[in-house]
Amino acid sequence: MAKKAIDTSFHERMMDARLKDPVFRERYERSRREIDLIDSVIHQLDHLREEAGLSKAELARMIGRNPSSIRRLFTQRSNPELALVASIAAELGAELKVVPPRRTKRREPASA
Repeated sequence: MAKKAIDTSFHERMMDARLKDPVFRERYERSRREIDLIDSVIHQLDHLREEAGLSKAELARMIGRNPSSIRRLFTQRSNPELALVASIAAELGAELKVVPPRRTKRREPASA
């Protein structure tokens, strides 16, 4: 028996309408960037964990956390505490850095 497809057209129409509001669009885009950044960091940490040959439970024991919390961190979309992310990174021999985006040099205005 084939699975029935979910109709998401209402949601898509609603989002299209809401995204026309500049305030909503700006907040939505900011949230989307934050979520993408968190997902990227968690993905990188999980990759390091796998490269180190550690199970999620082993990593949890190493940092003094409950194994289920580490499994959830790597398998669900979540908003982890920075302290947890920092302890995982440290245990895996990685460091966290906040790096400003690269900016192109602004051209100085020509003098008159």
